[in-house]
Amino acid sequence: MTRNFKTVSLTLLFASAIVMSCKDEFVNTQPLDQVAGTAVWSDASLAEAFVTGIYAGLGQGGFNEQQLASLTDETIFTHPGRGITTITESRSNPADPGWINETINWNNMYLRIRAANVALDNLAKPGFTNTKNMVEKLTGETKFLRAYYYQQLIRYYGGVPIVDKSYNLGEADYTLPRNTMEQCINFIVKDCDEAAALLKGMSMPKGRATEAAALALKSRVLTYAASDLYDVPTAKAKSTTHAAFANPELLGYVSGSRTDRWQKAKDAAKAVLDLTNYGSQLNLSAPVAPAAGTQNYMNIALARNGGEKDLIFTRSFINGKQEAGGQQGLFNGPNGYHNWAGNTPISLLVDDYEMMDGSKFSWSDPAKATTPYANRDPRLYGSILYDGAPWKPRTADVAAKDPVNQIQTGQYEVTGANGKVSVAGLDTRKSTVEDWNGSYTGYYMRKFVDPDPAIVDQNTYQQIPWPFLRYTEAVFNYAEACIELGQDAEAKAWLNKIRFRAGMPALTETGAALRERYRNERRIEMVFEEQRYHDARRWMIAPATLGRQANTISITGTLKPGKSVSLYRYDPTSYDYTYRVVNIDPGKENRAWLDKMYYLPISRDEINRNAKLIQNPGY
Repeated sequence: MTRNFKTVSLTLLFASAIVMSCKDEFVNTQPLDQVAGTAVWSDASLAEAFVTGIYAGLGQGGFNEQQLASLTDETIFTHPGRGITTITESRSNPADPGWINETINWNNMYLRIRAANVALDNLAKPGFTNTKNMVEKLTGETKFLRAYYYQQLIRYYGGVPIVDKSYNLGEADYTLPRNTMEQCINFIVKDCDEAAALLKGMSMPKGRATEAAALALKSRVLTYAASDLYDVPTAKAKSTTHAAFANPELLGYVSGSRTDRWQKAKDAAKAVLDLTNYGSQLNLSAPVAPAAGTQNYMNIALARNGGEKDLIFTRSFINGKQEAGGQQGLFNGPNGYHNWAGNTPISLLVDDYEMMDGSKFSWSDPAKATTPYANRDPRLYGSILYDGAPWKPRTADVAAKDPVNQIQTGQYEVTGANGKVSVAGLDTRKSTVEDWNGSYTGYYMRKFVDPDPAIVDQNTYQQIPWPFLRYTEAVFNYAEACIELGQDAEAKAWLNKIRFRAGMPALTETGAALRERYRNERRIEMVFEEQRYHDARRWMIAPATLGRQANTISITGTLKPGKSVSLYRYDPTSYDYTYRVVNIDPGKENRAWLDKMYYLPISRDEINRNAKLIQNPGY
């Protein structure tokens, strides 16, 4: 031990002598993998790289393995133990809020907001030459991103502390109280306005903030601001939990004219509609053919063949960088294709797709119940995989079991060596392919999954972008504001543009009936796009929608008399099919709604760190 100690001591002494004999510049050499903070804002490229890093708070968009759709009456999450049921069963609490992804997480959003504040503080006095309006560009992007992250916070948590500067070491106090909802919305709108002005006329790469993105975000926020949940008198009348809360200003507007708020929402949406070069197939005077309606809808979801013009702000994915956002086929596809069946549509959603003539679908109508997937809204066929739906060729190990490539989610009779036997569909939880990954609901998600047969979902990443903001959302925002302002004719004119594109007939209702048709139209068009969770809450219809027990479709195919089939395929000439809607087993998920769930709880750790924070009602 003594010898080793002497060796180390001599080595350090020798090294010290060498360092002392060298020039001072040697000691000041910068690490090759780091950049000094002062250098970032003296170089335009480094400043741009810093702002690019702020986009990381967007995560995978909505393309996570667990999706927000499974907190709603759109889908159910197949796999256990992920915190989903903590929310759907209203068991959230400050110590265990349930599933919170990176774009909902309080700390993650404030981390990105701090980065935005650092950028804005330094861009106000840049150390680089402002060529090609680089300062305006980076400032506009940063203001948009800060507005987006605050928007995320307020629609999940209500009013939050507004931090508009970067804190440094030695501050007297790092804690702030929550700002009112009105103050937060005003702050977001101001950032959006300033971002739109700074980015106006600039050509931006795909996936970067633009004038259109800033205006579209403003439209969304002002539409929310006028909604029931954000209007304190209305919220109190609809919820005893909200009525008992001592600080309602944190959750909504306690004063001012709601009509004025709807007018601002309408004006903000119209500013988006007036933009050129956006919108897809919205100039039609009559419905397109059903097949064209399905294709138009898929073109938007897949961002191709002109459909990409509907997308204002997206998160893109490329095969060269294998990210979870490119694995939607794997995450949600049928187990009969070796996929995971993660977020599977429930019957509550599928049943809300209208018939082709615009009438409601009903299981109590024998004609409709016998062939439930015939003559439906064309968007159904671009969004849902149902029993008998055509899909991709099966993988080599399964192809012989299904040479016609149809989704199989039922139980069917076939003719065996000893007579009739019952077999489970290849895409069920009793499948001979993978029984553990099957859908509980009898449906699978098709939207956002590339239909290209060359893409084998299990192993290949797809390149479908996540749509944060769509032109169509602004159309809906405009129509909603018009309905609430009593301008039904104008609302229908714009809603029918969306319906004609999808191959659906015009809406003719007025008043409350038009509002209900509008809400269902938005539900269908924007399905799986992280809209329903927020819409059901801001309209305060969550008890009757998010709180309903999820349900499934049970399908049985019985051979007709005299028919013999050795290998199953969907065939109404050989089979009589029966369909039965059944609630999900409460042991799997027992959905319930408590009004505390209109907002998520602020975490216990955050409350403990900041005594100025007030917890949301019901927690």
